[in-house]
Amino acid sequence: MLAFAALLTAVYIARSQLPSFESLKSSPNGQMIRVHAADGSVLVSLGPSYGEWLAYDRIPAVMRDATIAVEDRRFDSHVGVDPVGIVRSLYVNYERGRRVQGASTITQQLARNIFLNNQKKFGRKFREGILALALERKFSKEQILELYLNKVYYGGGAYGIDAASRKFFGHGADHLSLPEAAVIAGLVKAPSNYSPTADAQAAVGRAGVVIQQMVRNGFISVDQAREANDVGVKLAPAPRQNSVRYFTDWALPQLDLLIDETEKPLEVWTTLDPAMQRDADAAVRANVPKGAQGALVSIDRDGSVRAMVGGTDYVSSIYNRATQAQRQPGSSFKLFVYLAALEAGKTPEDREIDEPVTIDGWSPRNDSRRFSGSVTLRTAFAYSLNTIAAKLGQAVGFQTVADMARRFGISTPVNTHPSMVLGTSDVRLIDMTRAFASVGNKGVAITPFGITRVTADGEEIYRHEVDRSQVLVAPNVAAEMTDLLQTAVNTGTGRAAQIGRPVAGKTGTTTSSKDGWFLGFSSGLTTGVWMGRDDARPIAGLHGGTAPARAFREFMVKAVAKRPIEQFETAVTLPEAQLEPDAESYYGAPDNATYTDDGGYGVEAGTAPEQGTVFGPERPVVQPLPPQENEPQQQPHSAQQQPRPDERLDQDWLDRVTGQPRRDAVRTPPPPRAAPPSRPSAAAQPGERPYQ
Repeated sequence: MLAFAALLTAVYIARSQLPSFESLKSSPNGQMIRVHAADGSVLVSLGPSYGEWLAYDRIPAVMRDATIAVEDRRFDSHVGVDPVGIVRSLYVNYERGRRVQGASTITQQLARNIFLNNQKKFGRKFREGILALALERKFSKEQILELYLNKVYYGGGAYGIDAASRKFFGHGADHLSLPEAAVIAGLVKAPSNYSPTADAQAAVGRAGVVIQQMVRNGFISVDQAREANDVGVKLAPAPRQNSVRYFTDWALPQLDLLIDETEKPLEVWTTLDPAMQRDADAAVRANVPKGAQGALVSIDRDGSVRAMVGGTDYVSSIYNRATQAQRQPGSSFKLFVYLAALEAGKTPEDREIDEPVTIDGWSPRNDSRRFSGSVTLRTAFAYSLNTIAAKLGQAVGFQTVADMARRFGISTPVNTHPSMVLGTSDVRLIDMTRAFASVGNKGVAITPFGITRVTADGEEIYRHEVDRSQVLVAPNVAAEMTDLLQTAVNTGTGRAAQIGRPVAGKTGTTTSSKDGWFLGFSSGLTTGVWMGRDDARPIAGLHGGTAPARAFREFMVKAVAKRPIEQFETAVTLPEAQLEPDAESYYGAPDNATYTDDGGYGVEAGTAPEQGTVFGPERPVVQPLPPQENEPQQQPHSAQQQPRPDERLDQDWLDRVTGQPRRDAVRTPPPPRAAPPSRPSAAAQPGERPYQ
């Protein structure tokens, strides 16, 4: 009698200290972050997930019955603790020689989930019983079941039946079917073992046990059970955990700088376009050389990052090569050399002498192993002449080139050695893509961002504002640079990146083909692609104008398909035809110099290429473009003029393609600073596509 009196006193004391029903409905501690794509779809959920709170009358009867049948079949009759269940559990465990059956009621599980922990100690079990008795004294059975079904953990970070239903079936819990309710009810025993995302077969098998218990306890008929087994369940596909996570891993840490909220659940809306992300992932995977890695970043004209691929497989490597890796950019760094020259007063039509040059003991060479004499800057850029880049860097000052790179967003250290004009400083792909995007934005700075707005409990606590006030270079300088970039795609080293509409871009290849780059823009979208090995070992056949340019093309063709075609402000002007094109343009060889042991780039002193040496594969890398929808099936001029199998790809062929007189014919030198004649536009020649 004294023990009973003490128990009764403890129960009523505990009852008096219990929170109210409304207080218990609040979510437990732990911040949940749900990340949305630009179209509103959920990319990933981090932290504990809590679905919509469902009142008792909104919870489907099959869900209530399934839970009671498998967890506590005498729920409606006991007082919070089930003596019959305790005796049965003790007998079964004694007979089996080990613990195979528990005796906790739904009320006890609720008390443990809210107030206690899962330690298997007698003291915790005694307190659990006291709290269960107190809960039964303060709340009705309906309220206890409502609290339980909305708070219990179902695995995968999901708390409550609504969160579990949305995670595993893709819809709310207010219209669960019998098989779906059986799957969810069966998870409570061992969420990690029976979770559909971990083992779908085990989850379905456990659901069969739940349905048998429902038949045994009279909740459903045998026919209903048979029908449920025949229908089965359709599980929602698991959220992508591959390349999308490269983007979320980059974007979400920025929340620490944007907001102060650390407790309320957050809804984060981002700039990522799911369709573009899928296309970017596919383009990288399809073109990356065997044993190599690839990365891609695509930035819209306002700085919003539409796609980000940091590697070929996030599961095997979470290292983000788009934002973390620092690699040499090769000739793509010439963007800053020519920007500095154009800002200093040079124009694309200005002429320089392509000849041997030595700067502080460093002698760069061209990939063609020859020199072409007087050429325009447009020609030098299109065919990536290293000697001209070195001369321009020396003329404007290597420190000026470094300052230009930093001005356009290069955040890594930039050296000022003469060889820096060929891209010997390590850079990040996202920084280089940002620089090209700023050129395409008419010289106005673009800052990449991934988060557009954040809400907490439905209240907006952050919204991104685009800053368009920072002008990096004058509009005419950006226009002239765009002119050079589009020429490089139309007739130079980037011809494999043509997409059937105006494109401006540049290739980059580093020593011994360790890195391949292509960066370019079209229709307001700028995309950068890098490929290489993490250990920086050479990759045979990897050049900026091959695999990276092809990945760029495959991605951009789809990414800009629904965007209006935008013509650049400057017309395309072809480079001079008398120049022997560099090896990468037609043969796929690297477009910048070879590093030698003496610390410079070039052929070792006293040596020269062997007579008749061929640099690069024998076949051209240019591939014809597929016909575009709603356009005449006519290819660009450069693609139409492919050599016949029995025709030599020599200077005579190049002269014939570009409409120039033969080299052995008499030429009249062009007047200084006179621009080469432009090709006719599409408007002037109806039915023809513009030259790209």
